Amino acid sequence: MKYYNSIIETIGDTPLVKLSHVTKGIPGTILVKLEYFNPGNSMKDRMALKMIEDAEKEGLLKPGGTIIEGTSGNTGMGLALAAIAKGYKCIFTLADKQSQEKIDILKAVGAEVYVCPTNVSSDDPRSYYSVAKKLNQDIPNSFYPNQYDNLSNKLAHYESTGPEIWRDTDGKITHYAAGVGTGGSMCGVSQYLKEHNPEVVTVGIDTYGSVFKKYKETGQFDQNEIYPYLTEGIGEDILPKNVEFDLIDHFVKVTDKDGAIMTRRLAREEGMFVGWSCGSAVHGALEYAKEHLTDDDVMVIIMPDHGTRYLGKVYNDNWMKDHGFLEGRNFATARQIVSQRSEDNELFVLPSKSSIGEAIAQMNTHGIDQAPVVDGDQFVGSVSDSKILKNLIEKPELREQPVSEIMDGSFNFIAMDTTVDVMSTLLNKDSKALLVRDENNRVHIITQSDLLVSLTN
Repeated sequence: MKYYNSIIETIGDTPLVKLSHVTKGIPGTILVKLEYFNPGNSMKDRMALKMIEDAEKEGLLKPGGTIIEGTSGNTGMGLALAAIAKGYKCIFTLADKQSQEKIDILKAVGAEVYVCPTNVSSDDPRSYYSVAKKLNQDIPNSFYPNQYDNLSNKLAHYESTGPEIWRDTDGKITHYAAGVGTGGSMCGVSQYLKEHNPEVVTVGIDTYGSVFKKYKETGQFDQNEIYPYLTEGIGEDILPKNVEFDLIDHFVKVTDKDGAIMTRRLAREEGMFVGWSCGSAVHGALEYAKEHLTDDDVMVIIMPDHGTRYLGKVYNDNWMKDHGFLEGRNFATARQIVSQRSEDNELFVLPSKSSIGEAIAQMNTHGIDQAPVVDGDQFVGSVSDSKILKNLIEKPELREQPVSEIMDGSFNFIAMDTTVDVMSTLLNKDSKALLVRDENNRVHIITQSDLLVSLTN
C-alpha cells in the first residue's frame, strides 16, 4: 500500500509546465512552477511547515501552544494544516484588502481570524503586523513565526523549491522570476540556483506602491513610493529580513490591472486557474523576457497559489468592471496626461508652516482650489478652498494659524502607467486629487478635470 501518514507529507514536488499561448513571440522556453499542487494550494505550505518544525526544535513552540501570525492568507493556510497535523491552535491577522475567500478558508480549517485595516503604517497598532505581535504578547504559550523576518522561510525554499527547479530543468535554467513579498521563495531559490550556476539571472516582481524596486536600485527607503494597491501577496512597505537584495539581479514593477488581466488569460489560454500574484509574476517576467531572453534560454516563474482564493475579485466580472480592469478597453494613462503639459508646469505646493491666510492668497494667485502640503521634500497633507472656507466661518481667528492645523491627508501617489478608469475609482470626497512621480523625480497632480479632458480628447 502507498499512502501518507498526514497531509503535511504531501508538501512539495510540484510540477513545471511550459507556457505555450501567452508567450507567443517571446524567445526562450518559459516554464512555470505550479505551487497550487501543494495541499494548501500555495507555496507557503513549504515555509509554514519549516517554521513550525524549526520552532519545535528550538523549544519555541510547545505542546498545546497557539500559533499567531500576520498573513495575506496563504501562509495562514499552510500553518493551519501543520497545526492540525501536530495539535496546535491558530490565530491569524489579515489586512482587509485580502479576499473573503481567504478569510473563509482559514476559518474552515479552525483558525481564529482578525481582520485589520490595510491603509495604515506597519507600526500602527491597528496594522495586521502590530495586532499579531500584541496577541503573541498577551496569550500564554503562543508562538509568532513572523514570516517576514524568520529565516526558516527562506531556508525552506533553499532546501526544497530550489533543488526541485534545478533537478527538473536538468540544470539548464538561465533565468528565475518570482513575486517578492516576504522574500523567502525569491531569495531561497535564488541562493540555491546561484550556488550551482552563478550566471543564473534572477528577476523579482514588485508592484506599484511597494518600496522594493527603488530600494534595490538606489539603496533608499522612500516613503513616497508607498501607496495603496490591490494585488495580494507581493510588494511591501517594510524591508523583511528574508529579502536579500544581492540575490535579486533585477526588479520589474507590475500594475494591479496588468496582473489581474494576465491572471484571467492564464486561466483561459493555458488552463491554469491561478491566483492574482501569479498573473503579476508572469506579466512582469514576460516583459523582462521580451527584451533579454534568447531562444536558448530557460526561464522558470513561480506561480504561488490557486484561483479559488480570488473568485470574488479577479475572476468576478463585476468586480473587474468596478475597478476598471476589464480587458479590451483602452484608456489614457497618467503618463499620457502628464506628457501633454508644458515643461515649465511646476507643481504648486504649500509648506506646512504657511499660514491659512497665506494659503488663501497663493491659491487665489495661482487659480487653484486644492493643493498638496509639504514638509521639506515630504508630502504630508492637502488643503482645499472648501475646507479653508468651512474652518474660517467657524473660527475666523484660524487665519494666522499654519495650514497643518486644518489640512487633510496627503493625496495618494499612483504609478505612471495607471489608467484613467483606475484613477477614477481612487478619486472621491476624501481624496480629490492624485499625485504621480515621473522618471525625473518630478511630482505632478492629477484631478477629476484632467480625467474628464482625457476622455473627451
